[in-house]
Amino acid sequence: MTATGTTEVAESGRTAPSPRPKGFGLAAATALVMGNIIGGGIFALPATVAPYGTVSLVAFLVLSVGAVLLALLFGKLARRSPVTGGLYVYPRDAFGEFAGFLSAWSYWTMTWVSIAALAVAAVGYVDVLLPLHGSLVLEAVVAMAALWLPAAANFAGTRWVGSVQVISTILKFVPLLLVSTIGLFFMDTDNFGSFNASGQSVSGALAASAALLLYSFLGVESAAMSAGEVRDPERTVGRASVLGTLGSALVYILGTVAVFGLVPHGKLAESGAPFADAVNAMTGGHWGGTVIALVAVASMVGCLNGWILMSAQMPYAAARDGLFPAPFARVGKGGVPGFGVLACAVLGTLLIGLNYTAGPDTTFRVLVLITTFTGCVPYLLSAAAQLYWLAKGTRERVRPAGLTRDLIVAALSFAFSFWLIAGAGYAAVYQGVLFLFAGIPVYVWLRGRREEPGETTATAV
Repeated sequence: MTATGTTEVAESGRTAPSPRPKGFGLAAATALVMGNIIGGGIFALPATVAPYGTVSLVAFLVLSVGAVLLALLFGKLARRSPVTGGLYVYPRDAFGEFAGFLSAWSYWTMTWVSIAALAVAAVGYVDVLLPLHGSLVLEAVVAMAALWLPAAANFAGTRWVGSVQVISTILKFVPLLLVSTIGLFFMDTDNFGSFNASGQSVSGALAASAALLLYSFLGVESAAMSAGEVRDPERTVGRASVLGTLGSALVYILGTVAVFGLVPHGKLAESGAPFADAVNAMTGGHWGGTVIALVAVASMVGCLNGWILMSAQMPYAAARDGLFPAPFARVGKGGVPGFGVLACAVLGTLLIGLNYTAGPDTTFRVLVLITTFTGCVPYLLSAAAQLYWLAKGTRERVRPAGLTRDLIVAALSFAFSFWLIAGAGYAAVYQGVLFLFAGIPVYVWLRGRREEPGETTATAV
């Protein structure tokens, strides 16, 4: 493979840099990364990890470092292959089509399941603004609207996606940053509680709280996934990935610290709207819930906008190689794979309908539990691909300092991804593996239909 991967990819007949219009500059690509990482989870995370104590802040730091390592990894890989569908392209070029398909299938599964889950989560914040009075029909309609409005923006083209992403990121980032900074001056150290409130060992509490926070950093790969729509991807993807991840980590850590110091530990562990409680503690009023609800809705719409684009990019790249059904490779006038967007929206709608008809313990909830696993499999394979290319390089072409740095980043990224998968829990890993292997018949069918009859005979002989 060449230095950037562009020449060899094109010559091999595989996914080449697309002639589609490129609408993402550094600002839009960075906003895409931040918008996809910071979804609705930030508004509930402090209460989720409060029962473990302030040890969860250490877990946030560990996850932040790991996410930055992944951002650096994807920046390096994007220099080799600056094309759309990065986390599919990297394993495919290193290990072959089957590895690429597994990565694409796993990532695609994670995206449309997560999109449905985020649309359902948005209903709770809309209910604060416009009471739905417990009507399941109204809640389902709101969830579907939260899904289809961003999908419509994607149909309009990548320029609209980038604009919506920048606006929504500003709308949610500025208020959260204000709470995360001004709130530090109102903190009471007595509110933090004990370092380890879980009753188990420190290492156990750290692992358990980290497992709850795993999903919060999915999205670091967003710029690499859309490299085909990014201007100057060899440089922009790496910068946007690192800047977006650092900005998201800053908001996560400062926001959680502020909320921990503003809301008493006992109350925080039972809070349904921790940021609203924090604002109320700062102002002494009760308008915080409305403000935070507005910010949360803007955050979720922006997050859905970016994730819908991601859900179409991975199968688009695989379909160009014949490893996903052909309609996924069709591109509309706006430069977005329209069928991929439509498929994501339809599948998400089906899951939303299942959520509101099957009760609390549904298949939908089971699928949500495996999103961390299915999202981390492509991370693991991409890190392995980078290790492969580094091991394959000749001494004459590799600088020792650069090789050492890249090896450390790739090795730590692999270890971090492995840790994330292990932290998802036995049930999630078991169910995730079954869901992953369910894609093998699809691969067999597509691969078999693509081969010529003479090719099969020659291979057998």
